[in-house]
Amino acid sequence: MMRKIYLVLFLLFCFWANASLAQDKQFKVRGFHLDLRIQVMPMPALKAFAKKLSDEGMNTLIMEWEGTYPFASHPLIPNRYAYTKAEIIDFVKYCNGLGIDVIPLQQSFGHVEYILRNERYKDLREDQKDYSQVCPLQTTQDSLLFSDLYRELASTHTSKYIHIGGDETYLLGHDERCRKKVAEVGKSRLYIDYIRMLCNIVIKMGKIPVMWADIAMKYPEAIKLLPKETVLVDWNYGWSMNNFGDHQKLMESGLEIWGAPSIRSYPDNYFLTQWEKHFNNIKNFVPACRELGYKGMIMTSWSTSGGYSSVFETEDNILDLYAIRHVYPISGFNILLAAYAESLRSDKPLDIGRFIASFCKKQYGFDAEQSAKFWAALKTAPYQIDQGKVVSSKPLTLEQILDSTKQAARVLRSLTPIHNRQEFDQYRLMEDIRVHYLTYEVIEKKANSARFGPAQVPVMLAQLKKLMVEGEKLDQRFDTLNKDYLYPAELAQENDLRKVKIKLLYERLARIK
Repeated sequence: MMRKIYLVLFLLFCFWANASLAQDKQFKVRGFHLDLRIQVMPMPALKAFAKKLSDEGMNTLIMEWEGTYPFASHPLIPNRYAYTKAEIIDFVKYCNGLGIDVIPLQQSFGHVEYILRNERYKDLREDQKDYSQVCPLQTTQDSLLFSDLYRELASTHTSKYIHIGGDETYLLGHDERCRKKVAEVGKSRLYIDYIRMLCNIVIKMGKIPVMWADIAMKYPEAIKLLPKETVLVDWNYGWSMNNFGDHQKLMESGLEIWGAPSIRSYPDNYFLTQWEKHFNNIKNFVPACRELGYKGMIMTSWSTSGGYSSVFETEDNILDLYAIRHVYPISGFNILLAAYAESLRSDKPLDIGRFIASFCKKQYGFDAEQSAKFWAALKTAPYQIDQGKVVSSKPLTLEQILDSTKQAARVLRSLTPIHNRQEFDQYRLMEDIRVHYLTYEVIEKKANSARFGPAQVPVMLAQLKKLMVEGEKLDQRFDTLNKDYLYPAELAQENDLRKVKIKLLYERLARIK
């Protein structure tokens, strides 16, 4: 009898120990980062997306409001899509009711073109042409600016965190003053002194500073100078853990660390989504962070690379900014969001094939064969095109990529979902947009051939005209599927930018009689 009792107690202990271990490996912060830099969601769509995150088990939403935040003390910063303070407060309250903590992200070092474009802030620029970054030696003016912005954000957000950005500060030591400072103390000190100032502003407000970890990893000797409250976010989209620097130095910092994979990142754009790369990123990086003891996980979803092309009215006066890279709206990525959520719930790496089959059965009513066809179509020929050439480790032609993509599009059209048909139409549209783009790339390559001359122009004009007509049909589908996710003016801009190369080539050739 006693032996049985001991056995039962032993089994209960093992169960408790395993449950405790599993609990210890769960992330306390399970979140999503929403980038509103160039794709602004109307408030009903924003709330619906927050509800989706809550349903998937998320408890954190990092909002990169950028120009959509209505800064009253700096009225030149908000853009035409800016929400009202009342809308922000209501949204944060709504999210809190869902159990979601809304963390504001305010870029405060690099990626601040949308602020520095204004003459009012020109003295803060590290460079008067590439004005993406503030000068870290303008600490008095910078501290005044970002103190104002943090204060306003804190007034509408209940979170104990403020994300200060801090990534990709590639202009460090660029201007004469900073070059002298680098010669004295090094780039690491130049970076960390400025970041520490920002962190201290946040801490004095009673908040906890959060920042991207890439530059800190590049200059690990300076990490120890950060306030102990600082949270570092290690973003990794499929590369080596030492991509930004010695990862072990990050682990030795003693600071709290969160991980960040991505469902939209370079080289994704209008015409390409590297689905398999993102699935593998989830599969590999999430469990790695869990084993390393990271306290949080934040899925990033970039609407653009953060790089902008400047349009100048004169040599010195800025007229406008254009984002260099756009991607398909967040409406088309439910499957990756669900895969991420699944990876957070399990202490094992995501089984991609099993997940795809399960998701497709539940979401679209597909059987195993249909799910396999769907997955094969999604990951077909995921290659970037660079100046008419296929970026691939093996030799491939544009024509080959186009043929493969057309076949993938046919497969998606052949599948008939029982449920969520409009959601499934997003995949079809994304693939058809890629076919449209690759068809143009083949035409443009011919136009750039040394053999191309006036005799070939009429045929090419007919091909381009056909593409423009097909493009208008794609626009209508895009508007229908995304009318709730973007404002009408945004829809029009996305459609125009997607076709601009076709239109320009047509107009250039149409003058030839």
